[in-house]
Amino acid sequence: MDAAVFIVAATIVLVGAIGVVVRSNPVHCALSLVMTLFGIAVLFIAQEAHFLAAVQVIVYAGAIVVLFLFVIMLLGVDRAEDLSVDPLPGQRSASIIAGIAVGGLLLAAIFSGARAVTGVRSANGALSDSEENIVTLARSLFTDYVFAFELTSALLVIAVVGAVVLARRAPRSSDEEAGQ
Repeated sequence: MDAAVFIVAATIVLVGAIGVVVRSNPVHCALSLVMTLFGIAVLFIAQEAHFLAAVQVIVYAGAIVVLFLFVIMLLGVDRAEDLSVDPLPGQRSASIIAGIAVGGLLLAAIFSGARAVTGVRSANGALSDSEENIVTLARSLFTDYVFAFELTSALLVIAVVGAVVLARRAPRSSDEEAGQ
């Protein structure tokens, strides 16, 4: 990979990720997320992982961020919320503990792995002329990585259900009176 491409793409990813966290407008946060996802797609292209780059742009930057924007617009987040009121007692301390635990597990997985994390290109199956690449990818995805694949699909379903639950508004008193 060319060093200049990596530096530019990594800068785009970092600026976008910081923009997601720092910006106060949710629409600007979603657009910063799009910038981050496009930067990651450029990194995939630099590693000659064109399929992953296409999936990154089509699925994540296209579908998932559009879903986020749809929920943001549907919820009407133009009003400010009082962040000093904790709707669920203990939520913040539990999230800090969970974040530290996930970070510790990530570090343990990195340092205890049989192979070092080097960034070297690898392939799960040998690519050959007799079998198409998509067949090799599908075999790898649905055999060796089926748990991660199913976990990702469950996570996306949970995100959609959460978006629907958040989009539902409690009926106002005028709506209840009109229904009677």
